[in-house]
Amino acid sequence: MSVKIRLRRIGAKKHPFYRLVVADTRSPRDGKFIEILGTFDPMTDPVKLNIDQEKIKAWLQKGARPSDTARALLINQGLLPKESAKKRPTKPPKAAAAATATPAPAAEPATPVTQEA
Repeated sequence: MSVKIRLRRIGAKKHPFYRLVVADTRSPRDGKFIEILGTFDPMTDPVKLNIDQEKIKAWLQKGARPSDTARALLINQGLLPKESAKKRPTKPPKAAAAATATPAPAAEPATPVTQEA
């Protein structure tokens, strides 16, 4: 079972409020979850984030992977190291790849068959 640390929306319409939960990746966003790790209120100024650091560290050690948004929140709280921007390796252009490929050996021309009668 693959688990993620992600946000679960519980706020009213146009009033978002989230719970930081551990959930199976196959369950829906607002569906079944395993454990509540904290809350996140983006509408307050400054943004209010209450989390249980011990539970989060325990789940990260167990192999839970945070979603992109949860990862950003955990980096801001200092629970995860800030990762440098990793660039994806670029593929060489197709023209350059074709030029570096070894050309196929040319086929010998077929000799005409003559029949003697």
